[in-house]
Amino acid sequence: MQKYTVVVCDHIHEAGLKMLEDDENINFIMAADEPKDKLISEIIHKADVAITRSSTDVDANFIKNATNMKAIVRAGVGVDNVDIPGCSKEGIIVMNVPTANTIAAVELTMAHMLSCMRMFPYSHNDLKLDRIWKREKWYGHELSGKKLGVIGFGNIGSRVAKRAAAFEMDVVAYDPYIHPSKVTDLDMTYTKNFADILACDIITIHTPKNQETIGIIGAEEIAQMKDGVVLVNCARGDLYNEDALYDGLKSGKIRFAGIDVFGKEPATDNKLLDLDNIVVSPHLGANTYESQFNIGTQAAQNAIAAAKGISYPHAMNLPIDESKIPAFVKPFLEMGQKIGFLASQINKSQIVGIKVSGHGDIAEYVESLSTFVAVGAMRETSGDTINYVNAEFIAKEKGIKIEAESLSDSAVYKNLITIKLTTAKGTTSISGTIFDDNVQRIVNLDGFEIEFALKGDIVLFKNSDIPGVIGSIGSTLANNNVNIADFSLARNKDAEALAVILVDNAVNDKTLKELASLEACLSVKYARL
Repeated sequence: MQKYTVVVCDHIHEAGLKMLEDDENINFIMAADEPKDKLISEIIHKADVAITRSSTDVDANFIKNATNMKAIVRAGVGVDNVDIPGCSKEGIIVMNVPTANTIAAVELTMAHMLSCMRMFPYSHNDLKLDRIWKREKWYGHELSGKKLGVIGFGNIGSRVAKRAAAFEMDVVAYDPYIHPSKVTDLDMTYTKNFADILACDIITIHTPKNQETIGIIGAEEIAQMKDGVVLVNCARGDLYNEDALYDGLKSGKIRFAGIDVFGKEPATDNKLLDLDNIVVSPHLGANTYESQFNIGTQAAQNAIAAAKGISYPHAMNLPIDESKIPAFVKPFLEMGQKIGFLASQINKSQIVGIKVSGHGDIAEYVESLSTFVAVGAMRETSGDTINYVNAEFIAKEKGIKIEAESLSDSAVYKNLITIKLTTAKGTTSISGTIFDDNVQRIVNLDGFEIEFALKGDIVLFKNSDIPGVIGSIGSTLANNNVNIADFSLARNKDAEALAVILVDNAVNDKTLKELASLEACLSVKYARL
């Protein structure tokens, strides 16, 4: 009977440990209390599978020493401490447990919401700690009749909305990546206008943390909110700009905030703690006995399945043997995922279809390629839940049609891939190839024959083809301290031009609005790779 070694690097619920201990095929090593240097130098090389949490960094040193490892299970949702590309390079599959703490996060959100409205922690401290009985000091507000803005209507956000409705709140949901019926079928209001969210009495965020959502609420958004708004964040740190949040709380624009997560943790020295109109908790979203049980048992189940090679639930990276893929294919897989991600940023709306075409030898692998493209395209909407294993199933759930086609050789390029992303707003088509120096290049975007690298911060400026536009673009970027790294230009037969500008630093909304206001501008898009 073959035995597989599972090393538990951090503490999980005892029910999960017992599952590992009771499986006759598993050699279970409990290393949660071992020093990390000993774990890496003396223990981790024994592991077929490792279970980790946030206390163990799966970095280059860890991966280097994990010589027998086939999979890592991150017992939780976040994988910020895991070097996923490094694991993929070594053939290690990375999995997480994305739904185990859903109810815990939902209920904590409601606790923060109620605490903000009734100032409960402060009245409690007044009586319990200071022994002051002053009922007239603690007049609060009711949830009933208030308008709740929910940003992100996924697994957690939708459940918060349902509980808010039970409190007789008027729920408005913003999520451009779902079908409106998911909201309207619950007798709630769906909006694509972010201003509708900013007009709410209470706002709560439930999105993944990514390039689009970091700082989704900043100074500009807070300025548009009604006076006395209440803000809640039990999702991820940095979704609210903390400096803007501090200023809004201090001025009284924001009456109260309930915050469980911070940009930098532990947040013991965060300036938000100095304010007297904020309720805080030390990242307790998953801290219930029930969620810890779910996390521990699901992590153990996934580790056992992975060790035996049965399945890789919620895999975050390639779940196949890369050694069986020809070397020339691998960069195309990576590029396909990047193109999918780029297309989803250019064409931000509910995805309807994804079509992947291959010319040349790469056409033989277009089915595998389509999975990578789908992961990239749906990453913005699905966050940590999307992976190479479940991409097809998530696409079906969202009503997204995925197509793959093999075409004849390209007249120009040895191998060429084309991705067409269709959304409710239209279709974006992007073609790319790999040159002999292994550089990934886009060679066509929506009919414009244009060449640029797939990296960094990218501004796409479409305009009427008239004189003086390039100079205006350059001046606008320069005036906003944005440095141009590369500039590509193409024209079409309709007297239109497309400029693709690679820049050295992030471009803010103000700069994008200034570009959009230029007379010749037809559209401005921004992407970060």
